Amino acid sequence: MIDHRTGTRQEWLAARLELLAAEKELTRRSDEVARQRQDLPWVRVDKEYRFATDDGDASLADLFAGRSQLLVYHFMFGPEYEAGCPSCSAIADGFDGSVVHLANHDVTLCAVSQAPLAKLQDYRKRMGWSFPWASSFGGDFNHDYHVTHTEQEWRTGTVEYNFRAMEVTPIGVTDLHPMMTQISASVGVDWPTYRQQGPGMSAFVLDDGVVYHTYSTYERGVDALWGMYQWLDRAPLGRNEQGFWWRRHDEYDKN
Repeated sequence: MIDHRTGTRQEWLAARLELLAAEKELTRRSDEVARQRQDLPWVRVDKEYRFATDDGDASLADLFAGRSQLLVYHFMFGPEYEAGCPSCSAIADGFDGSVVHLANHDVTLCAVSQAPLAKLQDYRKRMGWSFPWASSFGGDFNHDYHVTHTEQEWRTGTVEYNFRAMEVTPIGVTDLHPMMTQISASVGVDWPTYRQQGPGMSAFVLDDGVVYHTYSTYERGVDALWGMYQWLDRAPLGRNEQGFWWRRHDEYDKN
């Protein structure tokens, strides 16, 4: 039995109106943060990045697909992975249907991962997705945008992530949390190999033939893009999580 207070409809309405005021304030604050986000200075991208795509070899400018804005989801799928990260997969389930709407609003949404293109294509087919997915295999793009870290960086115990030096579990440490072992096993690698990748998203604009980097976010900054959590935050019990509960959408029936 769930232990939660109950009340009358009148009591509920009074509490709901109080919450509504807080929600409205949060909405106004969110609008202001969005304006600050859009007001960030643009940084010219001079490095020549190359990607493998469904249409062949591509530059960063090519990923815009004729539009002026590009949103890149840094999907955790390393070269050694046998499948995409289950968390990134849940996020992709949410944004796959938004791609066509964004495309008709001058915005291209594209995922980028380090795994070779054939792996990405096979996994996308398995998941039933249609969003564009580019491979940065062999290039510096993921590392330059701080979502991929080398084994050497991991061995130091500190990597640059989310705009700070972040302490990480050094390679060789075996007393891992069971969730770490479980989630890394779900992609077919060990924890150190799994965590050389990290989630994030970056935004770019193409202006007069020049690409500019406008925004990036990591960690909980990606939370707002994870559609199922926005629903859970409005469910009676909230996120109510105990460990690694989510799965790829084609794996639930297998449990």
